Amino acid sequence: MTRITLERQLGDIQEDMLVMADMVETAIERSIIALKNRDVDMAKEIIADDIRINDKRYDIEEKCLELLAMQQPMAGDLRTIVAILHIIVDLERMGDHAEGTAKIAIMLAADPPLKPYIDIPRMADIACEMLRASIEAFKLRDVEAARAICNRDDEVDSLYDQVYRELITYMINDPKTIERATHVTWVAHNLERIADRVTNICERVVYMVQGKMEELNVSKY
Repeated sequence: MTRITLERQLGDIQEDMLVMADMVETAIERSIIALKNRDVDMAKEIIADDIRINDKRYDIEEKCLELLAMQQPMAGDLRTIVAILHIIVDLERMGDHAEGTAKIAIMLAADPPLKPYIDIPRMADIACEMLRASIEAFKLRDVEAARAICNRDDEVDSLYDQVYRELITYMINDPKTIERATHVTWVAHNLERIADRVTNICERVVYMVQGKMEELNVSKY
């Protein structure tokens, strides 16, 4: 009965983590929509909803600690719990990045964009695709998929560099654009950090399955 109880409780915790990941993905997507559409009301909703993401993290954390204390899991089950405890921290931070983008959307709402938003939504799309794939890799315990997902971080980094260079050019050519360009740079940085945090999730998938940490997509520089 103890083993059955452990498996049931661990399954419930994993389901909670999947719900949290969906909440975070939605926040990321909506923050970019609010930015593009200069939608202040949506941005405020994202900021208010961030508390729900935080609460979900703490709820999962408490359940993990209770499971550790009451069931004393071993080996693979213990690695799964440890992986979840790390993943929910990265998910909560991603929610913070989305909240930060929503706040910038409010700051920029009264001004016309410097240029059409093309690269930033693309960064968000890739980051969300990476997030979904990393959670699927967790569900399937798919180490090779986890490693492959991390390679897409280079796409996000390349887009970030492109956005950054363009915005620097705007600031040099017209100092009046400095404030707006700086805010947009922060948005791009938020998305770049989200992709980095997905890499952390993938590293935890490898740890969970193989029992050892492996640094993925190590910088060549």
